[in-house]
Amino acid sequence: MNKEMDKMVLSAQGLKKIYQEGVISTQVLNGAELDVAAGEKVAIIGASGSGKSTLLHLLAGLDQPTTGAVSLMAQPFSTLSAIKRGHMRNSHMGFIYQFHHLLPELSALENVMVPLKIRRESAKTAQQKAEALLKRVGLGERIHHKPSELSGGERQRVSIARALITRPAIILADEPTGNLDHETAEQVFELMLELNQELQTALLIVTHDLDLAKRMDRQLSLVDGLLHPVE
Repeated sequence: MNKEMDKMVLSAQGLKKIYQEGVISTQVLNGAELDVAAGEKVAIIGASGSGKSTLLHLLAGLDQPTTGAVSLMAQPFSTLSAIKRGHMRNSHMGFIYQFHHLLPELSALENVMVPLKIRRESAKTAQQKAEALLKRVGLGERIHHKPSELSGGERQRVSIARALITRPAIILADEPTGNLDHETAEQVFELMLELNQELQTALLIVTHDLDLAKRMDRQLSLVDGLLHPVE
């Protein structure tokens, strides 16, 4: 691990998650442990229904574990109030989803500016940063197009730009190429790897694509609620 990766960005200790419906208890996670260092690329694989989405929600602070804890930037995260978790999330995390979740009424430029507006950066600064990043992801000529006017690959590039606009310490990506054809998925993934290297943003990807997973620094398999290294 190089010097840039000495610092732990995200850690999970003993994560358990039990869902209770009446008298029925369903345990999804059973003590999962995870550490992601600065600049590191980690893939999580697992069968459908193994709890990958639940794990991602806990790591993102969108849900709370039954027991165990999540730390972000060496600070307690999962035990904070929802408002404080939101502030930390906006400061240190970016998100890329299988379905882009872009706001349909906004242009590519306006979508990428949203996280900076939440931070109350000036409109001029936000626009300059968004334009530069959209140019970097190959969409310099498409910044005023709305999502409906963009291809699937272009929409995902806008999502990547939006995730990176705050220069987060870590990107959490949930099947980021799962909705794309093979050639477009390859282009989008290559772009994510380039930007990971360029910006030293850690990358945690949940994926069914084993070929994609093999190109990360580490692969972990979620089985019976626990994360296991893939040899």
